[in-house]
Amino acid sequence: MMTSGPTGDASGSWHATTILTIRKNGRVVIAGDGQVSLGPTIIKGNARKVRVLGKGGVIGGFAGATADAFTLFERLEGKLEQYPGQLTRACVELAKDWRTDRFLRRLEAMMLVADAETTLVLTGTGDVLEPERQVMGIGSGGNYALAAARALLDQPLEAEDIARKAMAIAAEICVYTNDNLVLESLPSTRPE
Repeated sequence: MMTSGPTGDASGSWHATTILTIRKNGRVVIAGDGQVSLGPTIIKGNARKVRVLGKGGVIGGFAGATADAFTLFERLEGKLEQYPGQLTRACVELAKDWRTDRFLRRLEAMMLVADAETTLVLTGTGDVLEPERQVMGIGSGGNYALAAARALLDQPLEAEDIARKAMAIAAEICVYTNDNLVLESLPSTRPE
């Protein structure tokens, strides 16, 4: 028996958003669209799914159920306070809680988070992954944005320009993604 996803469909996939991260030329960027969909209906077009965390030293974006993602952002901020300057440790501790806590285990969301040195993907299955080539996309349009960003990575463009172009391409392809972009960036100390 197939379970319903957060939009109530039977596909089990999240039709919520597109979130993209890129690290290039001394910058790390996370971009997200603003569309919130309930089944085939657009509920909101200007949601903010990308935000600054950890007193300004971390940026993050989410795909999935909004209330679930806000809960995870709050938990991650608590872990960042507990482990200041240690994004990987904070994310691993959050992933442990996410997998073992009865309440958190039911949350349906994914997150991209980054600081000056590290970019990570967090999932409800306990994954804490560092993306290849410093580019990663999540959400229903994530693969479209990821493919576009990878194609543009070798071009003489900055991370923000690549993010804007890749997100525009995803918005043209994915019906659950719009072109209302929210973008946050930080200086990156990690060599590309």
